[in-house]
Amino acid sequence: MNRTRPVSGYSANQLIDRLAEARRRLRALIDYLPADGWLGPRAGHLNPPLWEYGHIVWFQERWCLRERPDGTCGPSLLSGADALYDSSSVPHDVRWDLPLLQPAAVDGYADEVAAAVAARLRSGFDTDLAYFAELCLYHELMHIEAWWMAFQDLGYAPPQHPDVVGTLPAQQLSLIAGEVELGSGPDTGFIFDNEKWRHLVQVEAFDIDASPVSETAFAEFVDAGGYRRKAGWSEAGWAWRLACDACHPVYWRQEKGRWQVRRFDCWQPLGEAVPMLHVNRYEAEAFAAWLGRRLPSSAQWLRATARPEFQWGKAWEWLRDPFVPYPGFTPDPYRDYSQPWFHTHGELRGGGPVTAAVFKRSGFRNFYLPDRRDPFAGFRTVNAD
Repeated sequence: MNRTRPVSGYSANQLIDRLAEARRRLRALIDYLPADGWLGPRAGHLNPPLWEYGHIVWFQERWCLRERPDGTCGPSLLSGADALYDSSSVPHDVRWDLPLLQPAAVDGYADEVAAAVAARLRSGFDTDLAYFAELCLYHELMHIEAWWMAFQDLGYAPPQHPDVVGTLPAQQLSLIAGEVELGSGPDTGFIFDNEKWRHLVQVEAFDIDASPVSETAFAEFVDAGGYRRKAGWSEAGWAWRLACDACHPVYWRQEKGRWQVRRFDCWQPLGEAVPMLHVNRYEAEAFAAWLGRRLPSSAQWLRATARPEFQWGKAWEWLRDPFVPYPGFTPDPYRDYSQPWFHTHGELRGGGPVTAAVFKRSGFRNFYLPDRRDPFAGFRTVNAD
């Protein structure tokens, strides 16, 4: 295969170990799934866990065992697997209605695929197989974060409560005008197609919050009527707020006149040094406008990461940029990773409390629809000049 992409830095045994560790992380969540949780409620932002588990296994088989040098795809170990688990062809709304494998059968499929992938990595290791094994590793880690999001959204008790990293007192950093590199290069290691390729952009002088907005700071906006006044909301944001009758952040309630936040299955008081999480882009924009500021661009956010005072990796952070391709974009073999979501999704960077460490690098671009509140997403602000 002749594809322009970075070469994996992992050995065969390292990839086998990392794939096994990712599966252990998934199994920890499976073990805490309620007995009636395998299908779960129908919702546009959720997948039935029974489908998602099978899809993760199918994806690993598809790219590590079935992909051929000429780009065609060989048969599956599981009859009819593509009709059940191919996310590119199985509409989201029908995933609850499919004749899905039961959990024990998925376990068997998973064990068979894992053993075959390990055997192939040991016997026929090459750059293409290494690339696809690493792709499957990261795909599984992304789905594991989606499981954490579902546990939070549905109020399930998790295997353990992740640390909600504190923030320092609010302060702002001033940065002078200059150039910044957007995108990643072949020297970065494995990267996704939406990061290609590195290019320079000019950034004017700006100031930016040194840390994400905290829960108690956001509560001031709520208490000041931020959800009741149209001022500061974008047209799309206000339409969303009215449509869902949002009056405060999701997972918040008032108890004896004080705001509380639900973290998975536990209600807790707001934290003065806890980053605001589970806000969508519309809510973040409205808060920033309330302060007379706005969300940072990706170029501003990246330029600020050069400052040691800039705290990131505490939340996925909404940026004001839409998720769009870089100049000269071409999709990688898994064509549906980025391309279908350009121009409709918003860009985020940083990584939150349940994000795998490998994604907490400044060049990684995450993306969600602007109305999503279930991600572990927060934000910071910059001057509006």
